[in-house]
Amino acid sequence: MRLHLAAALAACLTAGSARAATEIDLFFPVPVQGKLATEMQRLVEVFNKDHAAIHVTPVYSGSYDDTNLKTHAAIQAGKPPAAVIMSANFVREYVINDEIVQLDRLIEKDGLTEAAFMDQFWPALRLNATEDGHAYGVPFHNSTPLLYYSVDAFKDAGLDPEHPPVTWRDWFDAAKKLAKRDGAATTRWGLMMPGTYDYCGWITSGLAMSNGGQFYNPDYGGEVYYTQPSTIGAVRFLDSLVHRAKAMPEGVTDANAVTTAFFQGRTGMMILSTGSLSFVRDNMKTPYRVAFLPRNLDNAVPIGGASLILPKGNSPEREAAAWTLVKWLTSPEISGGWSRFTGYFAPRIAAYDLPEMKAFIAAHPDAKVALDQLAYARGWFSTYNVVGVRKALEDGVQAVLSGKTTPEAAMAKAQQEADALMRPYVEQTALKLPE
Repeated sequence: MRLHLAAALAACLTAGSARAATEIDLFFPVPVQGKLATEMQRLVEVFNKDHAAIHVTPVYSGSYDDTNLKTHAAIQAGKPPAAVIMSANFVREYVINDEIVQLDRLIEKDGLTEAAFMDQFWPALRLNATEDGHAYGVPFHNSTPLLYYSVDAFKDAGLDPEHPPVTWRDWFDAAKKLAKRDGAATTRWGLMMPGTYDYCGWITSGLAMSNGGQFYNPDYGGEVYYTQPSTIGAVRFLDSLVHRAKAMPEGVTDANAVTTAFFQGRTGMMILSTGSLSFVRDNMKTPYRVAFLPRNLDNAVPIGGASLILPKGNSPEREAAAWTLVKWLTSPEISGGWSRFTGYFAPRIAAYDLPEMKAFIAAHPDAKVALDQLAYARGWFSTYNVVGVRKALEDGVQAVLSGKTTPEAAMAKAQQEADALMRPYVEQTALKLPE
């Protein structure tokens, strides 16, 4: 009888413990190719096993833009997710809309200042994680655009694969030499890049930065610089690759078509995220290498990828559980493993001191190139109404790539549309004092 009572008591305690677990959800996107969703599911299972008081349900939320829309909708419905892997350039908009938890008090509970906490991450990542000196996001997986190129295509075109293009002039000339034609048909393009939404704006911003300009005001959410010479020059460069050199296909190409062409030898070079490194490494059957995004005036690239955020509206228990998850996911060990699996670089500096990361970097020099380029990275533009503001630019670039307009006309229209979209914020912040 005593054994039966003991077993019953143990069962009750176990059930009570299970019921006591704080239930939280994690919205996560998969913005690049690869098996990221499966790996995230596995990580969450490990976390749940090691944290009996917390149970995380991972929710695949689509692209970065889809995740943003779903998170906004959930907040407005009064059912916010506990944590979100959110595109880094959306953080400012969540601050403007007062929809995000300021992390300073959680950091201070752990015995750190905001500055000491952020010092654990690469300097380039902080701009898109902080606002007005306060932490709102924790860098999780981050990227920059890279130039991928085929060793065989370079040799076939008489180019030296040991010396990839460094300047735009080098790049333009290499793309022309790499392009191959059979009569009117192009059998190999010199360069391909994704021209779809999000990717298009990201790459264009990198070109504008490397052309000596700034894409947006990093200190104010109501200014972008689409009609500046640096931005127009970047769009002219793309236009020249398509319509003068005939080295890049006309129109809008998505990332899947770009990588497929690269794997099949139908493009000699491509621009793609560092987050695609593992996907390319697993699928490219001939030798390839990666290099910095070529420059015109400066080595400069935008930070991409995502930070972990805590939306407002959760209970203190869910918020505390979500913060535990965030710290675990961004620990050197977990972020280092995620980096090795995906190709994103690990945001925690200490991750690269781990023996397994040192061995991985030694075995995969392409990952070292991505890390080295981080020294030249800048913030990924963030504004009020950021998706619409970015789309205004992307619509213009897509029209240029499709031969429908000029860079000057496209950027003038993009600036006008962006200014209209940001006007509510501009008017809100243009404080008018009483007479």
